[in-house]
Amino acid sequence: MLLSTLVVGLVLGGTYALVALGMTIQYGVARIMNLGFGETVMFGAFMTFLFVTAFSLSPLVGMAVVVPLAFAVSWLIYTVLMRPLVRRAHHPAKVEVDSILVTFGLMFLAQGVFTQVFGSGYSGYSWLQTPVNVLGASIAGGRVLGLVLAVLIGGGLWFAMRHSRWGLAMRAVATRPEFAALVGVDENRTARQAFALGGAIAGAGGAILSMYQPVTPVDGGFLTMKALVIVIMGGVGNMGGALAAGLIIGLVEALVSYAVDPGLTLAATYAIFLAVLLWRPKGLFA
Repeated sequence: MLLSTLVVGLVLGGTYALVALGMTIQYGVARIMNLGFGETVMFGAFMTFLFVTAFSLSPLVGMAVVVPLAFAVSWLIYTVLMRPLVRRAHHPAKVEVDSILVTFGLMFLAQGVFTQVFGSGYSGYSWLQTPVNVLGASIAGGRVLGLVLAVLIGGGLWFAMRHSRWGLAMRAVATRPEFAALVGVDENRTARQAFALGGAIAGAGGAILSMYQPVTPVDGGFLTMKALVIVIMGGVGNMGGALAAGLIIGLVEALVSYAVDPGLTLAATYAIFLAVLLWRPKGLFA
């Protein structure tokens, strides 16, 4: 039973890590604090749910459609709403404050749309429930595949960011935006790409989440807060730290649910967060 709990924790942690990776890219490169980030995750989950239930498609097909859709929607949001904020701001701190206010409103707008379209209850589907033996534990195939997809997407993105010219440009804008133009990097275009990419990753995380658990329109707010906790735990802008912190949070929640009380998982998450703020304010992996 304990082994099954650990595997479930890894699956959940892998999804958390992927979602937090998207927020890390958005904030680290574009300097946008997106409080509506969790709603992009819900967009991915609900669209995948729609493809499965309305069109009888595989969630994998739905995910293949959802990811570019989330990229396009995030690109549009940055162009229409965020870029004017960046253009008129005289200091990065001003961008952060304005983006918090704007995306806070977007969060409630998206929740209202999701509630109107999908209802206020749980939305989910049954897929790939065939048990798979993992280290002696019997886990539903959908959960295992979700973990594999999260690891492949997160690991591939981390590799691209570290070992490609595109990733080098992203890291240049993230670390020294004032000097990026001196080496031929378009800061505005790179920031827009980063914001859209973060949205695409969030959409992928939502599609994966829908494969093994139902969702509600208000789950986005909780996911935004968890992503923030993971980003800060891993070190702001540290992609490897976000991946590791996401796995840690997933394991802790699974263990607390198994050994103590399922209702205390959120409390355990924030207890760890407070401890990190007190003893390692720059993050566990900074």
